[in-house]
Amino acid sequence: MAQTQAGRFITLEGGEGAGKSTQARRLADFLRARGLDVVTTREPGGTEGAEAIRNLLVDGAADRWDAWTEALLMIAARRDHVVRLIRPALAKGHWVVCDRFADSTLAYQGVAGGLGMEPLKALMAPVLDGCSPDLTLMVDLPVAEGLARADTRGSGEDRFEKRGLEFHEMVRQAFLAIAADNPDRCHIIKGAGTADEVQQDIESIVLDRLF
Repeated sequence: MAQTQAGRFITLEGGEGAGKSTQARRLADFLRARGLDVVTTREPGGTEGAEAIRNLLVDGAADRWDAWTEALLMIAARRDHVVRLIRPALAKGHWVVCDRFADSTLAYQGVAGGLGMEPLKALMAPVLDGCSPDLTLMVDLPVAEGLARADTRGSGEDRFEKRGLEFHEMVRQAFLAIAADNPDRCHIIKGAGTADEVQQDIESIVLDRLF
């Protein structure tokens, strides 16, 4: 019996309002048009248990949780996500496109939250158990523009958006630093263009890196 070829794992990262969710859907459609089986998912969330934890994280006052509690909730949700959805999908040969993953924890709680990247990397290592994206697309956008876009969504999931410009600027710089430190995995996408322009850039990178 022929062995199923493992799928590929693509994550999209960036600050609030960068357009990751839209681009994740468009990328999935692009990959499906190439005949691939694609699973789209998000963090926090993606599984029943992780979505329940998401509700705790994205609703309520900005100071509802401190940075360590946030990080632990994020990592608990991620463990369930990896075990129940991401690994099984990849093992079946599906491609997985995920809106946020571990880099968001490093940026939001590690840098902007003041916990430091290294303690969180150590904490996440056994949780991820080697599960790492094949490609991460960092959608970069000036903070003020991203928050203005996010404000028009009206999703109600605005707990992180309530934090100040300084916090979100730290998040942005953290993502850029992560990309610079991981050039084999990460690619920065300029998010200030139209959705179509950003989509074209993403498709070009995916074709170059993964095909």
